[in-house]
Amino acid sequence: MSKLSIVVPVYYSADTLQMLYDDMKEKILDKIGDYEIVFVDDGSGDNSYEVMESIKAQDKNVVLVKLSRNFGEHAALLAGLSVCTGDCAVTKQADLQEDSTLILEMYESWKKGNKVVLAIRRSRDENALKVFMANRYYGLVRKFVNPNMPTGGCDCYLIDRKVIEVLELLDEKNSSLTLQVMWAGFKTDMVYFDRKDREVGKSRWTLSKKIKLAADSILSFSYAPLRIMMGVGFVFDILALCVFISVLVEYFTVGTPVAGWASLMCIMLFGFGLIMLMIGVIGEYIWRALDASRNRPPFIIDEVVREDKE
Repeated sequence: MSKLSIVVPVYYSADTLQMLYDDMKEKILDKIGDYEIVFVDDGSGDNSYEVMESIKAQDKNVVLVKLSRNFGEHAALLAGLSVCTGDCAVTKQADLQEDSTLILEMYESWKKGNKVVLAIRRSRDENALKVFMANRYYGLVRKFVNPNMPTGGCDCYLIDRKVIEVLELLDEKNSSLTLQVMWAGFKTDMVYFDRKDREVGKSRWTLSKKIKLAADSILSFSYAPLRIMMGVGFVFDILALCVFISVLVEYFTVGTPVAGWASLMCIMLFGFGLIMLMIGVIGEYIWRALDASRNRPPFIIDEVVREDKE
């Protein structure tokens, strides 16, 4: 009898957790068989953990994981996967934007032999700007990181125990867990769903976190930024050589004096700005290498509460 683990990262989700559990209990839990729900409190500042304890009192299959502080969703999911005991595990967001029945579809696909099952957004019932920015992000990922990234993207996925073991071996920080799952290369299937707009609670997915995810996704899996910098530098060298030759030719053939302080300063300032930008990109790579060399864990678990109260 196979066992399914449902890993839910929790961050300021006190207003949706009970609703999430009720929805799963009504739609899927009785149909799964052997299961466990792993709630991971990622340093929430509200009463999310108290709600998690209340849910555990209702269901002995609930496991509570409390991190020592906020480490981010990537780390929270890794912590949940490291604690779960299922033959496979599915990630589930606490914002109620994904129908719980999606888990059943993914579970059935896993039973057919697929080690990875990605839940792909067929449509998004969200504002146009949010959809546009999400599509641009997934476009960048397809262009520079992984051409197999689906158009709609995915945040929810089911992975086999073998994939979980690979993720624990990687133990990476400042990365994208979804891209790590796709990078692992196991037999993969896709199921499609319609993402609903958030109706309860306030999203903590801020612009700065979105920018960091985009940077982590590209810098952790691609050296395209370095290649682009080399290409830009090469083009500027060619342009500078052409301008230098034209100035010399005009000076010796026509006698035009070499002047143009204002234009020269504009070019210099633009060039310096470009150089600083390139140094910043290199610095991002160096900082990630330094952060990895410290060998600090991506998360610290404060406590784990199971049925046996360990």
